[in-house]
Amino acid sequence: MRELADTARQWATQGRTGVLARPLAEQGFGPRHPADALLIDEDGRCHGTLYRGAFDEYLAAEATALPAGHTAGVRTVSVHDDGVKRAGLTCGGQAEILLQPLDAVPARWWDLLAEGADAALITRVDDSRTMAASTVTTPEAPGTDGPAQAVDRARELLARRRAGRDTQYADQGLVLIETFPAVPHLVIVGGGELADLLVAQARLLGWDATVEAGARETVGLLAERPAAACLVVLSHEPDVDVPVLSAALTTGVPYVGALGSRRTQARRAAGLTKAGLGAEHLDRIHGPIGLDLGARTPAETALAICAEVLATLDGRV
Repeated sequence: MRELADTARQWATQGRTGVLARPLAEQGFGPRHPADALLIDEDGRCHGTLYRGAFDEYLAAEATALPAGHTAGVRTVSVHDDGVKRAGLTCGGQAEILLQPLDAVPARWWDLLAEGADAALITRVDDSRTMAASTVTTPEAPGTDGPAQAVDRARELLARRRAGRDTQYADQGLVLIETFPAVPHLVIVGGGELADLLVAQARLLGWDATVEAGARETVGLLAERPAAACLVVLSHEPDVDVPVLSAALTTGVPYVGALGSRRTQARRAAGLTKAGLGAEHLDRIHGPIGLDLGARTPAETALAICAEVLATLDGRV
């Protein structure tokens, strides 16, 4: 989605027009990324991905034919039977696609997505499905002129740290709520094979990942985007792991995990207690680190750690 945001910002700078297409409602299609969307330029060229391109040609034609003055258009698409295999989809489905001119989407939305910040877009679509108005909300500035119930729902979904779309009905018509929390940033302290595998696994998930060795550098990195940071401590050096853990536990980092034996964990706990942290802080440390998947190899351990990060962000552990 950040690449799509960069494209939208570039078009705005160049004075180009376009249409944003994304699902308003859908059934079927199998697993897919909840942030999938298309930008369609004035010449009908598509940028981004939606249902593996199965409906790009149709949506491009509809987007370029939107009547002047309309800020929305809703079109139904579907694929079944032999068309599923040709489209390369997991299974068939049907969706209502919202087409919205780019100038009807707040510029702030694209800025926040490009920055990787927490943000939600609340779009009200009228009963005629020809007009839409969008507003942006963030955890730092939750107030918008969108329906209060939709704002509350957006904040709830952002708190779960998962991207997605939801709909509600309000007096003005249908409301689409699109939430894009900050992309998780795996901050790994300590190097080695496991660190390299964690970076590879994080990138498969579309996360950011950084490996640091020193305490000062890591603490600074955590402070940049604490709500997105997920700390994995591999270092066994007291002058590194204790200050790093202390910083993470006191700045709202959503996931804090530390690799090490019981003896190492006890040593860290003693150091953190001496630094003034209480049981409510120490209980937030995941150690032994990773979900119990029966991991034995470094690659399996990396998978187990990332699985635990994912489950924690979704409030499951």
